[in-house]
Amino acid sequence: MSIYSHAASGNFGIINDTTTMKRLENKVAIITGAAGGMGAAEARLFAIEGARVMITDVQEEKLKGVVSEIVAAGGTAGYMVHDVSSENSWAAVVQKTAELYGKIDILVNNAGITGNLMAPLAERTVEEFNKVIAVNLLGQFIGVKAVVPHLLKNKGGSIVNISSIGGITGSAGGTAYTASKGGSRLITKGLAGELAKDNIRVNSVHPGFVATPMTQNMPHAKEFEAMAVGGTPLGRGATLNEVAYGVLYLASDESTFTTGTELIIDGGNTAL
Repeated sequence: MSIYSHAASGNFGIINDTTTMKRLENKVAIITGAAGGMGAAEARLFAIEGARVMITDVQEEKLKGVVSEIVAAGGTAGYMVHDVSSENSWAAVVQKTAELYGKIDILVNNAGITGNLMAPLAERTVEEFNKVIAVNLLGQFIGVKAVVPHLLKNKGGSIVNISSIGGITGSAGGTAYTASKGGSRLITKGLAGELAKDNIRVNSVHPGFVATPMTQNMPHAKEFEAMAVGGTPLGRGATLNEVAYGVLYLASDESTFTTGTELIIDGGNTAL
C-alpha cells in the first residue's frame, strides 16, 4: 500500500475567485476510482476549491500522476492503492486519511466497472456479475460504513455515490451494471433517511454517457457510444467537468438541504 502527500502552487485553468472563500475550504475528501476519468476530474476540481483530497484506485502509477498534477496546481493530495470491495483496504484508507488530514468530511464513491454492456445473456457469467456488484455496489456500502464514524465526529458531512442513468432506466445487455447502479440509487435513499438525524447527507449522481478510459476500453466501445449518444437530445456525451461540478455541488455546503436525491447529468437522455 502506497501513499504520497504534498502541496505546491499553481492552477488548472479553472476560474476561481480568490477574493471569496473556496467552495470546499477546510474540507477533507476521499475520492475512489480517481486514477483517471471522472474520479480524477473530481479530485482536481475539489483541490482547486480548497479540499485536501485522498484519491484511491488500483492503478498506482496513474494515481501518482494525478497527485502530481494537483500538487503542481497548488492543491493538497494523497493517494493510496485501494480495493473498494475489501473491508480491510477501506479501513486502511480511512485511517491514513484521518491521520494525514485530521478528519474526513466528504466521501465520493466513484469507483466502478462496466462489465460487458453489449454481451448477450448467454455470454454473461456469474463471475463477471459478482465482480461488477462487488466493485460498484458492495464497495459503496463498505465505504459508507467505514467513513460514517468520522463524519459523526464532525457532526455532519456529505456522501456522494456515483450511479448512472442505467440505474434509473436499465439497459439491455448490462444486467450486472444496471443492477449495481440501481442498487446504488436505492441504498443512497435508504442511507439518506437513516443518517439525516446526524446531519450526514447522502446523494447519488447519474451521468449519461461520458468518454472515459473505462468506457473507451470496454468491449464494443464504439457501438455502445454511438447508441448512447444517439439517444441523447443534446447530441453528445458529457465532459468530465460537467459531471464533476455536479459532484462538487453535492459535496459542498451549498447543498445542505439536499439529501436522498438523484442528480441526473445526461443531456436529456432520461427525459424522453
